[in-house]
Amino acid sequence: MRVLNVAEKNDAAKNIALNLTRNRPQYREGFSKFNKIYDFQCNVFGQQCDMIMTSVSGHMMEIDFPGSHRAWNSCDFVELFTAPIVKSVGKNYEGIKRTLEREARNCQKLIIWTDCDREGENIGFEIIETCRAVNHRLDIWRARFSEITPHAVNNALKDLRRPDENVSKAVDCRSELDLRIGAAFTRLMTTKLQGRIPANLVHRFIREPFWKLKVLYEVRSPETFRVEFRWDRIRLFEQLACEILLDICQERPEATVISLTQKPKSKWRPLPMDTVEMEKLSSRLLRISAKETMKIAEKLYSQGFISYPRTETNIFPKNLDLVQLIEQQVNDNQWGHFAQGVLARGPNPRVGKKSDQAHPPIHPLKAAPNIAGNEKRVYELIVRQFLATCSDDARGQETTLKINIADEIFTADGLVVTERNYLEVYPYDRWETKTIPNLPVGYKFMPCKIEMVGGETSPPPLLTEADLISLMEKHGIGTDATHAEHIQTIQDRKYAGLNERHFMPGRLGMGLVDGYDEINFGMSKPYLRAQLEAGLKDICEGRRNKDDVLREQITEYRRIFVQAHGQFQKLIDALTHYTQA
Repeated sequence: MRVLNVAEKNDAAKNIALNLTRNRPQYREGFSKFNKIYDFQCNVFGQQCDMIMTSVSGHMMEIDFPGSHRAWNSCDFVELFTAPIVKSVGKNYEGIKRTLEREARNCQKLIIWTDCDREGENIGFEIIETCRAVNHRLDIWRARFSEITPHAVNNALKDLRRPDENVSKAVDCRSELDLRIGAAFTRLMTTKLQGRIPANLVHRFIREPFWKLKVLYEVRSPETFRVEFRWDRIRLFEQLACEILLDICQERPEATVISLTQKPKSKWRPLPMDTVEMEKLSSRLLRISAKETMKIAEKLYSQGFISYPRTETNIFPKNLDLVQLIEQQVNDNQWGHFAQGVLARGPNPRVGKKSDQAHPPIHPLKAAPNIAGNEKRVYELIVRQFLATCSDDARGQETTLKINIADEIFTADGLVVTERNYLEVYPYDRWETKTIPNLPVGYKFMPCKIEMVGGETSPPPLLTEADLISLMEKHGIGTDATHAEHIQTIQDRKYAGLNERHFMPGRLGMGLVDGYDEINFGMSKPYLRAQLEAGLKDICEGRRNKDDVLREQITEYRRIFVQAHGQFQKLIDALTHYTQA
């Protein structure tokens, strides 16, 4: 029996083939120079089969309007919500299509080895459609796995299932809506706003001066160090009022300790890593964008270094052999000693609250001594997070000291770290000892300085990429597979720009938000997209069918489009305001 196997990328195809056979697969060329073919024999379906393993390069099909609606002046823009749509193989993927057609003609079965998420399922159905067009008798199966290791892929081969068409239809639904909504609104706004679009960024915050009191106390026992007490009033916006309180404190400077509290303090180790957390940590700690992080993680996964990087799970399944995974790291010269300590005590992973019931948290599968650059940095982040979550929380003793000076209250906080635990392997978290004296209640002393310091209010912190990903997750905008793509889109369209690490709203983005708010519907709010994501989830889980969700969403966005078209002057007025600002 001949079995055609198709993975999502060439690296994955090669490594899956290597893990399914004891002998090195025979390699040959296909019609695409980037997608090789690997021939080998394997026991499957209760018999020894000739296995043909090849790959695609992600999606090979695309949707678009037919020629009658493709040109911008070919139709009334509102027609784009109901115009026909055609699906075809992209020009760059014709070679892949020809390879699949040639190999499928002579096979009896087809096994889909694409990534086990929504996009992977949809790519699988593109492969199925292509292969069945030349061999309608093909028996179709789906391999489900979360890592490319001998154990995982052989188990997947023993537990083949049927592809899930509901999941694929959810992706088709989203793709069609994105095409219709994007084309209609893009054509409308571009033609109406041409020449009116400023691309510079907005600076609107007005700083306000403030003043506060600060107390310093010098301790000599046995080493000399200074303790800074902060004012419980925090700050005042009237300089004269602050100066009066300073004079009173300097006239009666003796400080009296009014409370001393000590309590155990723990700094929690990180949770097992899901996709959103990986994107946020990589952006914040490594300065690598979410888009680039996912590209790197997918390569590490295809090469068998890490588990599947698209997961919403932060709970390790009970059947995952953590000891075996930690043993893979004991020879590393950076964290090998720590890994040995975790093994000696026994892994103690922190337990999260999320599970997608499909994939475990992201974790390393084996050592990767020969990688470099950003691949090495992302891999190191994944390893350190994994070892940290399998360790113990850091522990310490926290002290809070309150003093009274002329009826003004000041506070100092101290910390003694007693057990660093996970911090030994996780340099991304800071938790340092800060010494303050243990002064008994009623103790009196003279501060070495009481002073007034001034400052200015700061604007609310602009969003970093990590912040934006957190908010997108909170409001249900996109998925772990699409966050990076959405973030890149708002930059490409000049709605916002990255100012070093922070997003700064563009005048175009601000104008559009204000304009759509004036028209009085929530294009600028997360609810519409979140409603769509909920509908897509319902399709995946079989509670609703694709056509119903599609019809509902098209009706709503068409209504918004007609309303926006009729009141477009409000958008123009809002943009004009920002243009002249």
